Amino acid sequence: MADTLTLYKLIILKMLELSDSPLSNSRISDFILEKGYTNYFSLQQALSEMAQTGHVTALTKANSTLYKITEDGRNTLDCLGSKLTGAISKDIQEYIKENKLEIQNELSTTADYYPGSGSDYLARCQVRERESVLIDLTLSVPSKNEAASICANWQRKSQEIYAYVMKELL
Repeated sequence: MADTLTLYKLIILKMLELSDSPLSNSRISDFILEKGYTNYFSLQQALSEMAQTGHVTALTKANSTLYKITEDGRNTLDCLGSKLTGAISKDIQEYIKENKLEIQNELSTTADYYPGSGSDYLARCQVRERESVLIDLTLSVPSKNEAASICANWQRKSQEIYAYVMKELL
């Protein structure tokens, strides 16, 4: 079991190394589960152990966890990366290449909510392009459910909303 868990960890490290951006838990899961490399629980165990040992850093935003490879993770990959077969490495490279734009869009469009000053909640929605913020919208709503709904819908509708605002204001 330890040997297969090591393989899962190497797959994750290779994904993170090849990606220009941090990867979400769901993005890593989609790849590994789609390819049938392991099951969900083994994958989560591998991610958790790597975060604890400092091979990856985990940042939680709203309902998503983003992972980034650390220097320790790179060193481990340098030492043990040869355990990955050519077929697995090719699968990882193809996945990152095919999904690069979606990965960047996921990271450039963010939404989070938090309690306001009273009994309200604030939903903060942003679209970034590199280091620039294109739109930063904070809405005050009466309930946590409404704030969560706004954040969930922002990912799908942000470009449409941004285009509408720009059209109306210009």
